[in-house]
Amino acid sequence: MKERITTGWTFMRFLYLAMGITLLIQAIVAKQLAISLLGSYFILMSVLGIGCMGGQCYTPPTKSTSNTNKEIKDVSYEEIK
Repeated sequence: MKERITTGWTFMRFLYLAMGITLLIQAIVAKQLAISLLGSYFILMSVLGIGCMGGQCYTPPTKSTSNTNKEIKDVSYEEIK
């Protein structure tokens, strides 16, 4: 857990941290619980590196080997009038 918090800091993690801190400060000033929860969520996402901002949402496309072994057959078309 300590390694996850201390390594892998990217621009997006810093941006989410700044947005979360800004939201949390504004929520405290305005005394809004919902905004403070949102700010806390952004802070936790950035500190722990979870969610899509941590890069876990990207999945590389799978290579299908079943189509590469098949031969492409010539297709004949018939004109309909």
